[in-house]
Amino acid sequence: MEHFDASLSTYFRAWLGPRDTRVEGWFLLDNYGPTLVCSVLYLLIVWLGPKYMKTRQPFSCRGVLVVYNLGLTLLSLYMFFELVTGVWEGRYNFFCQGTRSGGEADMKIIRVLWWYYFSKLIEFMDTFFFILRKNNHQITVLHVYHHASMLNIWWFVMNWVPCGHSYFGATLNSFIHVLMYSYYGLSSIPSMRPYLWWKKYITQGQLLQFVLTIIQTSCGVIWPCTFPLGWLYFQIGYMISLIALFTNFYIQTYNKKGVSRRREHQKDHQNGSVAAVNGHTSSFSSLENNVKPRKQRKD
Repeated sequence: MEHFDASLSTYFRAWLGPRDTRVEGWFLLDNYGPTLVCSVLYLLIVWLGPKYMKTRQPFSCRGVLVVYNLGLTLLSLYMFFELVTGVWEGRYNFFCQGTRSGGEADMKIIRVLWWYYFSKLIEFMDTFFFILRKNNHQITVLHVYHHASMLNIWWFVMNWVPCGHSYFGATLNSFIHVLMYSYYGLSSIPSMRPYLWWKKYITQGQLLQFVLTIIQTSCGVIWPCTFPLGWLYFQIGYMISLIALFTNFYIQTYNKKGVSRRREHQKDHQNGSVAAVNGHTSSFSSLENNVKPRKQRKD
C-alpha cells in the first residue's frame, strides 16, 4: 500500500504539483489506503446489504434518524458559517484564489474542509439506513456514484488543494445540506410530514449549486492564478456528470410523476374506477388512489 501511495503521489505531483505539507499527520490524510478501503467496504455493503436484508424485517430507525439528521444539519451549518467567515477574513478572490495567498484564513479554511471531507464518510450512513429500512429503490446509480466518489475526491483535494479556490463548492454544498438534512430529520417525525413542502426545491438548489460551481471554476481557467489548472478542469467535468445525473433524477421524480398522476386522475373519472360500497369508497381503491410513492432521496 505504501508503494501504491508513493506512485499516486508521483503521478499527481506531475499534474498538480507537490502535496500540501500543512495537512501532514492529519487523520486519514497521510495515506490514500484508509479512504480507498472505506470506499470498497461501502460498495460491498451496497451490494451485499440488500441480499442480507431480503428475508429479514426492516428496521424502523426513527429515533436514530432524527439524531443523525440533526447532527449532520448542525455540522453543515457549522461548516457553512466557518467557510463564509474564513473567505471574508482572507479576502478571497471569487475569480481565482491560490492555496497560499490568504494568510491565517487559509488554515481556517483547511481545518473546516477537513471536516467537510470527513462528513463524506459519515454520509455513507445515508445508504446504510436505506438498506436497514429496506428502501432499496432509493439506492440508485446517482446515489452510490455521488457518495462513493465524493469521499475519494476530497481526499485528493485535502492533500493537494486544501484551500483557495476549493472553498466555493464546499460552501454551497454545506448550505444545501443544511436544508436537506433538516428536511429529512423532520420527515422522520410522522406528525411533521404534512408540513414539509420544499423537497422539490432542494433538488433545484442542488442543480443550481453545480451550475454556479462550474461558473466559478471556469473563472479560474479564464483568469488563472497559482491554483492548479488541472484540478479546475477535473472539477468542471465532475460537475457536468452530476448535472446530467441529477437532471435525469429530477425528470424521473417530478415531471414524469406529475404527468402520470394527471393521466391516472383522468382515467379514474373516465372509467369510474372509484367504487362506492355503503356510502364509502372501497378500502382497496381508496388506498390505491391516495398512497403516494416515496420520493427518492438524493444528495
